[in-house]
Amino acid sequence: MSKSNPQQSQPAVWGNTIERTAKRMKQVYKRLLKEAGVGITVDQWVVLQLLRDRDGLSQLEIAERTDKDAPTITRIIDLLVRKGLCKRQPDPRDRRRFSIRLTAAGRAKIQEVSPVARAFRRRGWEGVSEVDLEQLMQTLNRIYQNLSKDT
Repeated sequence: MSKSNPQQSQPAVWGNTIERTAKRMKQVYKRLLKEAGVGITVDQWVVLQLLRDRDGLSQLEIAERTDKDAPTITRIIDLLVRKGLCKRQPDPRDRRRFSIRLTAAGRAKIQEVSPVARAFRRRGWEGVSEVDLEQLMQTLNRIYQNLSKDT
């Protein structure tokens, strides 16, 4: 019988921990948004936040910045447009392209959801130092960059 090498199994544990944490974060965030009755999903919130910071992006730019495929972003934007939270504006330079812009209702929704987002972060980051969070961000960004090579 051979003994297993603990260093060989450690990366699997790390990967599982990252996946498990990401899944739990999304589950809790989804529940908090539902309990708050704000009427949007986590994915819709991600797009609204992006537009808050960079209003007027194209659907392709939104897909790239959120790491979602084009059909998924199209569905999310369709829902946000139906809810009156954003609008598609034709790009005067390229008729095939649309700029996605927040509406006044979209800006109001951001104001409504922001306290829920802050509460979620406070809960998740409780007991974690700023130094630890900064190190975590650097580590996760490094992993992301490593996995983004040749894609």
